[in-house]
Amino acid sequence: MNSKPVVIIGAGLAGLCCARTLQKQGCNFVLLEAGTEVGGRVRTDVVDGFRLDHGFQVFQTAYPEAQQQLNYGALRLRSFDPGALIQTGGKQVLMSDPWRRPQDLLATLMNGVGTFSDRLKLARLRWRVTRGSLEDLWAQPDSSTEQYLRETTGLSADMVDRFFRPWFTGVFLEDRLTTSSRFFRFIFRMFALGDAALPEDGMGAIAKQLAESLPASQIRLNTKVDSVQSLRVQLQNGETIESQAIVMAVDGPEAARLTQGAIRSPEFHSTTCFYYSATRPPFERKLLMLNGDRTGPINNLCVPSNVVSGYAPTGRSLISVSVVGSKQDSHDLEPAVRRQLRDWFGHQTDQWSLLRSYLIRHALPNQSAHFRDTPASSKIAAGLYQCGDHCETSSIHGAMVSGRKAAETVLRDRA
Repeated sequence: MNSKPVVIIGAGLAGLCCARTLQKQGCNFVLLEAGTEVGGRVRTDVVDGFRLDHGFQVFQTAYPEAQQQLNYGALRLRSFDPGALIQTGGKQVLMSDPWRRPQDLLATLMNGVGTFSDRLKLARLRWRVTRGSLEDLWAQPDSSTEQYLRETTGLSADMVDRFFRPWFTGVFLEDRLTTSSRFFRFIFRMFALGDAALPEDGMGAIAKQLAESLPASQIRLNTKVDSVQSLRVQLQNGETIESQAIVMAVDGPEAARLTQGAIRSPEFHSTTCFYYSATRPPFERKLLMLNGDRTGPINNLCVPSNVVSGYAPTGRSLISVSVVGSKQDSHDLEPAVRRQLRDWFGHQTDQWSLLRSYLIRHALPNQSAHFRDTPASSKIAAGLYQCGDHCETSSIHGAMVSGRKAAETVLRDRA
């Protein structure tokens, strides 16, 4: 048996799931993380008693891999109501899921977004994506999400532009809806079959739960890697680790740097999230609010403390505001965000305090139509492997699957 460890670089969800799979098979590993804690992009800061996730995120309870990897009860998940509020024409209208919230059916039918025919087409879309296996779903023809919604599904431009575009801009972090329709159908299925939820302790609790099952001695935080050559990992502190295999579980640009281009970095989409403190919420429902007018910087907004009261101290509310794709510095962008918030909610926003903003430059990898036609391999070269959501799907599910698959490939090669 090889006593040298498998070195996993990066303790995000992919790296953690890779480590868990190796551990279950008794394979020696060490997990290196440059930051102060595990989680990668899925982390939560506590600021003045508020829980601030690194960018607006939700957890889909229907993710198959998450159901295998996580203890949902221990996460104490709290769910959003299915559906969304749409800010359009100077008012907020409700678009709910009548299969799960039949009491909202009338309000949804009368909201003025799209046509009655669109409601029938939505019902058919829901039926199509929820039947059969996931393998069948992924085997269906691919196109852009925009083309699929307009041409294949036949939805009106109004329904696409005022509902689907802002909703899935928030999911894909790109507003042209060039993302693969296969991935769209997968995500739509997850929304239909499960809940969008938040853990009581924030999204960072997901990574912490994964790490709890691993020996603390095999997770090295604050450990920056300088270079990777053959089976040797050189740390910035001068230490060298000899390995039996190396798994790159960092984002694309860092993986490309460390491997001198052996791993190619995909394109990434960015997002900026602003968190505000308020004495009362702008609305009471546990819903995401979408910008249906497509004007101004804001794409979507929610009140996490409506879903999980512990996201804010007693007597306060936490408001999360998301801007997608802006190249402006958050300091320069915030005045325009403020103006749009005041247009929507009036003078109460003058009393909102900015807690913190997060610019996530490499938030999600671009996965346009046909991205799965040539799937990324876990194995790059002899002894060198990769994992991350860019290898599967740009989601928590994809990150977890890729981590497990990378570990399984390492184990097969070492058998």
